[in-house]
Amino acid sequence: MKKIKSALISVFYKDGLEPILNVLHQNGVTIYSTGGTRDFIEKQNIPCVPVESLTGFPSILGGRVKTLHPLVFGAILGKRNDDVHVAEMQQYHIPEFDLVIVDLYPFEETVKSFANQELLDESPIIEKIDIGGPSMIRAAAKNHQDVTVVAAKREYEFLFQLLSTQQCQTTFDQRRFFAVKAFDVCSHYDNAISNYFNKTAFVTPFDAEKRTMRYGENPHQPAAFYGNLNDVLSQLNGKELSYNNLVDVEAAIMLIREFTTTTFAIIKHTNVCGIAQAETLKAAWDLALAGDPESAFGGVLVCNAPVDVETATAINELFFEVLIAPQFNEDALAILKSKKNRILLQLKQTALPQQQFKSMLNGVLMQVNDAGNFTNWNEEGGRNTQDAEKDDLVFANLVCKHLKSNAIVLVKNKQLIGKGCGQTSRIDALRHAIEKAHQFNFDLKDAVLASDAFFPFDDCVKIAHSAGIAAFIQPGGSIRDADSIQYCKENNLAMVITGQRHFKH
Repeated sequence: MKKIKSALISVFYKDGLEPILNVLHQNGVTIYSTGGTRDFIEKQNIPCVPVESLTGFPSILGGRVKTLHPLVFGAILGKRNDDVHVAEMQQYHIPEFDLVIVDLYPFEETVKSFANQELLDESPIIEKIDIGGPSMIRAAAKNHQDVTVVAAKREYEFLFQLLSTQQCQTTFDQRRFFAVKAFDVCSHYDNAISNYFNKTAFVTPFDAEKRTMRYGENPHQPAAFYGNLNDVLSQLNGKELSYNNLVDVEAAIMLIREFTTTTFAIIKHTNVCGIAQAETLKAAWDLALAGDPESAFGGVLVCNAPVDVETATAINELFFEVLIAPQFNEDALAILKSKKNRILLQLKQTALPQQQFKSMLNGVLMQVNDAGNFTNWNEEGGRNTQDAEKDDLVFANLVCKHLKSNAIVLVKNKQLIGKGCGQTSRIDALRHAIEKAHQFNFDLKDAVLASDAFFPFDDCVKIAHSAGIAAFIQPGGSIRDADSIQYCKENNLAMVITGQRHFKH
């Protein structure tokens, strides 16, 4: 344990700082500070030593230079177990800073505030490039053997708990924890500045804020999320989102943003296991659940309409991990919050970044999102699709797009009634879809079929036809497309060729 005897505090964001100041003062900690932070501390009737009195040098150049001084950095970087360091600190009257609380000028916030303006003068942005802050943070993090560093206000609460329960002492592991967080802050800050000046730079997820997860796909796998979830979601209830939760949540949002008509979907392991459209959300929920009530258990639910009491009451009967909706009726929210660990997310926007990333070997793959439904609508079968079939085919093709390949989707009246996904052959995917439909007693007569890629032979069309399906949608592109088309013509089946494949690996 290291006792905190002195602290350097210089922050832009002062909200949440007062409890920390009080506990430091109660434990006799000497506080050094600068400018506005010093004024704030003194208004709390807490003694504060001006950094200028330590350095003998005032804040100059409009505040650009105030902490860049050997006495400040010596107090941070001095190694307390090194006799040479200790002797030099005594020789030059350098104090020891045991705690450094420093945050950074709001560079990103300033850039965002000018996002929709023509900026003729960059000086407001340039002045928010912090110099002394990152230097002090890095110095303190480097010397975490002796120094506790806090580099962002989101760490204030944890610091306060430690100071309060440990009488202003910290362990090495705690100091190292704060140091890791501090280096993350500096890394993110530098990337933000670099991206601003290099406007053509390719921005990767690793330029974003880092959020450490409890664990990855399994408990023995460390994991982290890079990005700002607050731009997309607000969490209204439940435990912290896990790695697997986030993977399913993304799959759910990517799916639901395809639809404008009232739609409810159930996601399991990134694949949709139930989805339907209806005039009311409750009706859409009932139909989605009926598509595969077994797989729905423990799933992630998503809809594109406000959740009302009737729907919430029905949903509440099922065990599920996450529910995502654009809005919740107040009474509905009260019902759903009855389970304290149940994660309820309010979707702020359905428009997501156009780029997708996937780690691969010793690097990262990037691609543009799979946008759209079909490029063409070519009626190539033995007859044209009827209106109801066309609506179902459009719906089915969008659902199929969000299933792992190889994928087959069976739809009837805008309800998913059977699907096969992640199979090593298209025939296996079709057989699985038909079995699923029969398992839950769906009649395939007048159902439609969507395939994420072309039929290499006419076998899938024959098997589906024998099960009662009479309308198909597929991208085409096989050297044997003519075989499937000819079978449809001979049996008066409708087949739409879209020209747009939707593989999802």
